[in-house]
Amino acid sequence: MTATKTTRDVLHGALLEDKGDWIVVKVPGTDYQMHLAPKGRVTPGVGGQVSGRVHCQAHRLDRMKAGGRFIEPVYGRPRTLQGTVVSVDATANTVTLHCPAPFIATFTADQRASDFAVGELVGCHIERGATFEPIAT
Repeated sequence: MTATKTTRDVLHGALLEDKGDWIVVKVPGTDYQMHLAPKGRVTPGVGGQVSGRVHCQAHRLDRMKAGGRFIEPVYGRPRTLQGTVVSVDATANTVTLHCPAPFIATFTADQRASDFAVGELVGCHIERGATFEPIAT
């Protein structure tokens, strides 16, 4: 299944800090505070609500038989994700995971997005440097 970018891949959160090279975004309704590298100017600034897409480089995606959706650690740079595949883009070779925030993952391992289906529960470790691409709302 190939999907285009939708609202399911957009994170709407609160900007808690802006250190220039990295920002801290709080995921609403959770305790998650993710440290992300901004790709572009993030507005409206600290204390405001921001919207954007989180991109990451995923090490091997593994199918999970049980468990919930999570991001580890709760505070800091995301390192481990487990979530549900909400879209697959075979052309871009990306999958979007919902794990309480949406992450658009590209692969570092020899895997293809087309190997995964919407609704599957998957988990992975991600490389340092997950990015936040701001979008206008």
